[in-house]
Amino acid sequence: MTADSVMASDLTVLECDRSLVRAAALTLVREEDVARLRQILVRTVNRWRLMPISREIVNRARQPFPGEPIRSLDAIHLASALAAADSVPEVGLLSLDRRVRETGARLGLRVVPD
Repeated sequence: MTADSVMASDLTVLECDRSLVRAAALTLVREEDVARLRQILVRTVNRWRLMPISREIVNRARQPFPGEPIRSLDAIHLASALAAADSVPEVGLLSLDRRVRETGARLGLRVVPD
């Protein structure tokens, strides 16, 4: 799968960084590997268009979604995807989480991978 550009919520970057911190704290990954992975993340994120978690996104995330219950962080991701779709209609929601994918589809978002 390829994309001309990537849009992601600031939450995505936060979750990636926290995963690295957690892996290091639990000694699942060596410190030098964490540092290398963090460098890769920084290089990758520098090519993305990041979306702040705005008041608009928070307000939408506070509202019900089809297929509730939806977790708070997933609601922020879904609200961010809806905001992205407002500005880029052909945007695709990339997720491997079943609940997020199903809710995204119910919201009319194109869900990838197929």
